[in-house]
Amino acid sequence: MQTVAVIDYGMGNLHSVAKALEHVGAGKVLVTSDAAVIREADRVVFPGVGAIRDCMAEIRRLGFDSLVREVSQDRPFLGICVGMQALLEHSEENDGVDCIGLFPGQVRFFGKGLQEEGEHLKVPHMGWNEVSQSVDHPLWHDISDRARFYFVHSYYIAAGKPTQVVGRGHYGVDFAAALADGSRFAVQFHPEKSHTHGLQLLQNFVAWDGRW
Repeated sequence: MQTVAVIDYGMGNLHSVAKALEHVGAGKVLVTSDAAVIREADRVVFPGVGAIRDCMAEIRRLGFDSLVREVSQDRPFLGICVGMQALLEHSEENDGVDCIGLFPGQVRFFGKGLQEEGEHLKVPHMGWNEVSQSVDHPLWHDISDRARFYFVHSYYIAAGKPTQVVGRGHYGVDFAAALADGSRFAVQFHPEKSHTHGLQLLQNFVAWDGRW
């Protein structure tokens, strides 16, 4: 039976993620902060919610920045929400925070005066929104283009390498909703809260061989 490690650094809706993975038949799902257990896992999930300053402080305190770089190279790896943002180079949040830097690009604030066709848009961006699939990736298997997923975020990803953007969203501005590079895949939305499409993405992840 394969094992899926959900990295626990004290910042994330880990119970919901773990339950969703179990629901799609992920195998043995381990919510853990034990580096040895994470290294032994067949797949790794890196969730996150909250302020990036606090997230990165805990990630660095636990040595998970180097651990994430290590384990994401040779097995399927999935970043979710702030877990995705932490993989970028830098975030504007909390007066600027340097992140892990696995993906080039910046995490930017939507802004207080965000508008679409003259209408004011609330920040955070919260609720269901379409994701346009810009690349045919294995994690999109059986998910229709422009399927809707559930988002909760005040900051968005401006990717530094367009070829790594495999899913795009729009909320006042265009942003990267999904990034991929080798065995690494990361999403801004919450698949564990996205019903059928989100569960399909998690099912695709647990069946994925990490090649792309």
